[in-house]
Amino acid sequence: MQGHGMCLKLFLAIALLLLQCVQGGEVSRNHRDANVTGRCIEKERQALLAFKRGLVDKSDLLSSWSSEAQKQDCCRWIGVSCSNQTGHVLQLDLSYKVVGAHSWDNSLLEGKMISPELIELQHLHHLDLRGISFNGRQFPDFIGSLSNLRYLDMSNTLFGGKFPSQVGNLTNLQHLDLSLNDFTNAENLDWLPLLSSLRYLDLSWLNLSNVFDWPEAINKLPELTNLTLWECDLPSPILSTLSYINSSKSLASVDLSSNQLSTSSIFLWLSNYNTSLVDLDLSNNLLAGSIPDVLGNMSSLAHLNLLDNQLEGGDPHSFSRLCSLQSLDLATNRLNVSGQLAKFVQILFSTCAQNSLEILDLSWNGLAGSLPDLTNLSSLEVLCLNDNKFSGVISGTHFSKLFKLRVLVLSSNDLAGSLPDLTNLSSLEILHLYNNQLSGGIPESIGRMSKLNTIDFHMNSLEGVISETHFSKLSKLQVLDLSSQNSYNSLVLDIHADWIPPFQLDRIILRSCKIGPGFPEWLKTQKKFSYLDISDVGISDILPSWFWSSCHNVIFMNLTSNQIRGTFADLTLEFSHSPELHLSSNKLEGPIPSVLSTASYLDLSYNKLSGSISFLCSSAAIGLFFLDLSSNNVSGQVPDCLTHLENLVMLDLSYNALSGKIPTTMGSVFQIETLKLRSNRFVGQLPSSLKNCTSLVLIDVGDNKLSGPIPKWLGVSLNYLVILMLSSNHFNGSLPTQICHLTDIQILDFSMNNISGSIPKCLNNLTTLAQKGNPSLDIEHLPAAAPISNSYDISYDSDEGQYEDNATFIWKGRMQSYKNTLGLVKIIDLSSNRLTGEIPSEITHLVGLVSLNLSRNQLTGQITPEIGNLQSLDVLDLSRNQIEGRIPTSLSRIDRLGFLDLSFNNLSGEIPIGTQLQSFDPSVYAGNPQLCGPPLKKMCAAQHVQTDLSNQEDDNDELVTLGFYISMGVGFAAGFWGICGTLIFKRSWRYAYFKFLNGLNDWLYVRVGYSE
Repeated sequence: MQGHGMCLKLFLAIALLLLQCVQGGEVSRNHRDANVTGRCIEKERQALLAFKRGLVDKSDLLSSWSSEAQKQDCCRWIGVSCSNQTGHVLQLDLSYKVVGAHSWDNSLLEGKMISPELIELQHLHHLDLRGISFNGRQFPDFIGSLSNLRYLDMSNTLFGGKFPSQVGNLTNLQHLDLSLNDFTNAENLDWLPLLSSLRYLDLSWLNLSNVFDWPEAINKLPELTNLTLWECDLPSPILSTLSYINSSKSLASVDLSSNQLSTSSIFLWLSNYNTSLVDLDLSNNLLAGSIPDVLGNMSSLAHLNLLDNQLEGGDPHSFSRLCSLQSLDLATNRLNVSGQLAKFVQILFSTCAQNSLEILDLSWNGLAGSLPDLTNLSSLEVLCLNDNKFSGVISGTHFSKLFKLRVLVLSSNDLAGSLPDLTNLSSLEILHLYNNQLSGGIPESIGRMSKLNTIDFHMNSLEGVISETHFSKLSKLQVLDLSSQNSYNSLVLDIHADWIPPFQLDRIILRSCKIGPGFPEWLKTQKKFSYLDISDVGISDILPSWFWSSCHNVIFMNLTSNQIRGTFADLTLEFSHSPELHLSSNKLEGPIPSVLSTASYLDLSYNKLSGSISFLCSSAAIGLFFLDLSSNNVSGQVPDCLTHLENLVMLDLSYNALSGKIPTTMGSVFQIETLKLRSNRFVGQLPSSLKNCTSLVLIDVGDNKLSGPIPKWLGVSLNYLVILMLSSNHFNGSLPTQICHLTDIQILDFSMNNISGSIPKCLNNLTTLAQKGNPSLDIEHLPAAAPISNSYDISYDSDEGQYEDNATFIWKGRMQSYKNTLGLVKIIDLSSNRLTGEIPSEITHLVGLVSLNLSRNQLTGQITPEIGNLQSLDVLDLSRNQIEGRIPTSLSRIDRLGFLDLSFNNLSGEIPIGTQLQSFDPSVYAGNPQLCGPPLKKMCAAQHVQTDLSNQEDDNDELVTLGFYISMGVGFAAGFWGICGTLIFKRSWRYAYFKFLNGLNDWLYVRVGYSE
């Protein structure tokens, strides 16, 4: 019995061992099997701890990696997997992923180095560190010695230096991803064919611009199925390399997007994979010419992306042979086949493709004519024909048989007529018809399309009433855009206050529809929206207290241009994001709550807000990049706590009651580009710390009580300044010559100060003012982050987060504000100071100047004769100085001059004759008693006219002088005595001369007599 017991035990032991082998030799990626009690191998544990020491783990993500007794089993550490039999580490995976119910965010890890001790993990077959930033450090060479690796992913780790060709030693690799790193240009791919087992290869972002034989290297990977080389600067294949084809037919997915491929040779190379290729992405290249016929041989092709190339129409017969084609993207090409789409569709889907195609995108191709009959494409699920030139009436018959259609995008065309009845499209989820010429009302039948997720009709000519019936069964609706812009849609929302919508919207965009005067009560039911635009909708109501409780998830909110009243008194909301809040041009009152400092973009301008701006001291304001509090009633001093506003790009505190000095911590806002403090009560000097804000483009501190000299550092440190406005202050001293270093300056306004001295002669160094025109109408600043977009079509404000600078200044005697055309305004205004000396002739080099105002100073001398070079001038004001002399005739040649004031100087002589100068009111010449001629009533005397005319010519060349008359007399005397004196004193010349006269007399006599 005892022997039987021993046999039984032996049998059970063998059975357990076999069972363990059947179940596999590895544990899960995070924990070993609960039945395994052994510990990992000590030298491998030490190697992992050394690896951890090479990481910066401020959030303690690797807390399980420890030498403590209860944490010594490295096989239980997060990201580590071991063999159940041997205990060797087989897998190290610290990539971003969800672990259990928690999110593992490896972006919180930073790599200082990868410890060489990792070489101890010789049994490692899976290494994934993607997303951990190593900040340009060199890729470790020893990785090439981990010979058992089958999976290596080091993507987005920001390694730098020379490309690690030693990975070619990893001959067992099946998966290699080194994309999104900062390696220097690869010299070759000679190492690649050594990886004969490779199935997946991604080298995106690696510069391969000099590797012309890259197709040959790819051809030598017989097992490769997935190839991704986007944005590698790939050159087009050289035809000679295509003869070296020794590859299998396994390549199924190829992504060569965003390269420099330009010739048809790429299609010739791809033809090797006619029977295997399923996904092909050649988007964003330079492919030109007709669509190649060789595409028709790729019988297994299901997804083809040729977006953003230069392909032309032709007759795409090749597509008719692609019976497996499911998606085709030809957007942003040149497929305007004689301006007709009908022929294109007829050829494109004349046979089997019409039964398989699910996605078709022909956007941005210049296609014109009427919409063709698309009913044969019965398998279509996504149809995008936006941004073409289709015209005519749109009707439901165009899509009557597209029962599977989920997405229909026909935006930005010239389609007209009423909105069609599309209720037969029972599967439709996304409907974009914006920016057309559709008119009439929105049919109530749209309310029966129960699967609709997105409705976008903005920028049409729609009108009429929208009621609850329009939304009766739209329970899945998430995006609603009926907005108007520039007097397009004129829709009225007639919704009862107690209506409960069937949907929960994510985006509500009703700009310029007619919703008011009451605040829309149905918004109370919407708890999930992230985007709300109800600007200019006629609301003249108190902002209800319940409103903010619905805004927890808001990312963008626009309530501008209403008459909304109320305060922020009870606002305790915590936003889940840093939202963009547009609340300007209302009647909001009271103090500004600190919770609004969590916004990224905050516009509260043109309200009645009061109190201090201490909310800026909140640490939550660190994400604020745009703040506009202009035209309110805020008061007190700007708090000296701005050092944490490290992301602030735009600050506008104009037209308030702020006082005190501009705080020195303003110079700590290093990213700031626009600073506006106009029309407050600031005193003291401009803080020198502002010279640290080297990104400044606009400074406007006009209409304050600032004093001191104009700082020299303005022209030394702030090299990007475009607008500098210091007007209406108490600045004194002379104009520093350093302002001539502002080569980008377009508006220079130092008017109404106490500046003395002369005008610098170096103004001709202002190179932007020395150039005519400007390619940009506005001065625009890009957003801090990309705008939110939807998957198929960007219809929402593409300028989200952007802002355009505006500026207020005196133009033609009136205070004006410019925004959309600000980039065209080029001004120098030094008026109302105590400047002396002459107007420097160098100022006439600034041929781009649109306005020059030097009035109300103590300038002397004459107007430079080259003033006519300023052909772009619309405004010239030199009034109330002590300028003398004549008005140069060149001034009459400035055809664009619309405002001129030369009054109250010491000018004399006749006003130059020319249509331009005579067309002005006589008052522009008043106070110059010695001026005469039209349009003045005082006429010039005749002799004075002659003198003036000669003097006007003197303005140009001054040839007729006293020396001229003396030279003419000397020349006459010399010529006279040179001839006559010789005749008197030389007999032979005298005889010859008289003989000539006698002969001439006889000849004339004969000729006259003969003619009679």
